[in-house]
Amino acid sequence: MATNLVPKRLTNLFLVLVLANITYIAKATEPKKTSLSLYFHDTPDRCDSNVKVIPVTRIAGKAWNVPNTGTVIVTEDLITKTSGQNSAEVGRAKGMYVTAGSNGLDSQVSISIEFTDEEYKGSTIEIQGISNQFMPGAEVSVVGGTGKFRFARGYATFATHHLDIPNRYAIIRCDITVQLHCC
Repeated sequence: MATNLVPKRLTNLFLVLVLANITYIAKATEPKKTSLSLYFHDTPDRCDSNVKVIPVTRIAGKAWNVPNTGTVIVTEDLITKTSGQNSAEVGRAKGMYVTAGSNGLDSQVSISIEFTDEEYKGSTIEIQGISNQFMPGAEVSVVGGTGKFRFARGYATFATHHLDIPNRYAIIRCDITVQLHCC
């Protein structure tokens, strides 16, 4: 008959330590959820502003108009923490919108949010997807990021907060929810 070389209590203690370690590691690698509310300031290309929304191409014979399918707009929007025009800058949204679809309401969005404020300075969030420009709560994917947003995954919603058509000025609220899988 074989003798038990390891006491039963020592075996139980070892199993408890292994399970505790596995639980600790699992909790340490759980995604961290972060939510942000930001305001994009869309302005036309003006000499007195370094913030721009510039149409760069369109279908021949069509007006430079966002709802016309095929219009490509490059943007560098000021991003602030509140909707006020004098609110402190927290970053810039750099990218492009391409009016897609026969209805002219959908845009293919590809934007990099580059943070300039103290908390996230140098970090980016990458946004991509189809967005209905005039539907409140239009949702696009967060497909990645850098710095404090490395490995970010999630979604962003856009809603028009303020629209001044004669001056071609808009403030767009962007709510971002991401899960971070590291750091």
